[in-house]
Amino acid sequence: MGCTNCSTKTGSGSVSGGCKSSGSCSTSGCDKLNVYSWLTGMEPARYSNYDLVEIKFKNTRKEFFRNSNKLDIHPGEPVVVQSATGYDMGVVSMLGELVNRRMRIKKVAPDSKDILNILRKPNQAEVEKWQEMLKLEQPTMLRARNIAIELKLNMKISDVEYQADGGKATFYYTADERVDFRELIRHLADQFKVKVEMRQIGSRQEAGRLGGIGSCGRELCCSTWLTDFRSVSTNAARYQQLSINPQKLAGQCGKLKCCLNFELDSYMDALKGFPSSDVKLHTQKGKAYCFKSDIFKGLMWYSYLGENSKVFVLPIARVHEIQEMNKRDEKPEELESYATFFEDCLLYTSPSPRDS
Repeated sequence: MGCTNCSTKTGSGSVSGGCKSSGSCSTSGCDKLNVYSWLTGMEPARYSNYDLVEIKFKNTRKEFFRNSNKLDIHPGEPVVVQSATGYDMGVVSMLGELVNRRMRIKKVAPDSKDILNILRKPNQAEVEKWQEMLKLEQPTMLRARNIAIELKLNMKISDVEYQADGGKATFYYTADERVDFRELIRHLADQFKVKVEMRQIGSRQEAGRLGGIGSCGRELCCSTWLTDFRSVSTNAARYQQLSINPQKLAGQCGKLKCCLNFELDSYMDALKGFPSSDVKLHTQKGKAYCFKSDIFKGLMWYSYLGENSKVFVLPIARVHEIQEMNKRDEKPEELESYATFFEDCLLYTSPSPRDS
């Protein structure tokens, strides 16, 4: 997804066309999990006490590296880092105490031997090589998809990431079942002359890497800031009184939207003091059932059985009071005396066909 607010121009026009580097640029315009340093001005100068750095690669991939050479680096600056084979290049996304906090969240030990080193700052030739590899990723992905279709593999290759030195390519794919891609790896290695790594990702991770615009009109949370993909169930929609419509509740990944969990805790806390809507209220005038409730305003809408033309709005305190009376085998005379004077909604009578 090309960014729209990137400062990189195309041609001689004044309108930005986006750098289309999918989060690998240093202009911070692609908005792929960008980091705001809220500790700026509060830490020792140049973070001299910290040698751990978070490096951002293509899309949402981030890893921790050690600045063992004490390089003078800044956020948004490209650096050359160690790799299992050759070297790779990424952009500095976080420095200082924020890195330590982030590592604690990710449960990564600062003294882990798996943390590789930052080698150096790139020269012009390495930057040009890196940009050349970035341009090869899209045609490589399309060709790899065709090869997978020819081999009749039930998988979808959604993204390709070349190593900066061009010696390795990582193919990200999604699949509903186990796939034997040994033949595919041989074809890809012969076709592109690189070391091939296949990495399976989930549907939510795929949506985060590809990016897009959600139904809210904003960029997807999974591609801008969300990194903790928790399971989402339909109960989250039920607690929030949302209609169970799969087309509206599903995101671009095909699964339930992550935002269903954002306000769930607030609804759960509010529902603790809410009376059960399944319990009918018994009055001398008849039984009343609940068909609607406003959780945060603490209101419930009731109507008599067989008399749907009249609706009464009751606060939850009044509902509790009537339920307690019913437990003592007592019945109030009617609901009108218990309805709330909330604006003009004390009693709502739907118009009859004669009145219209």
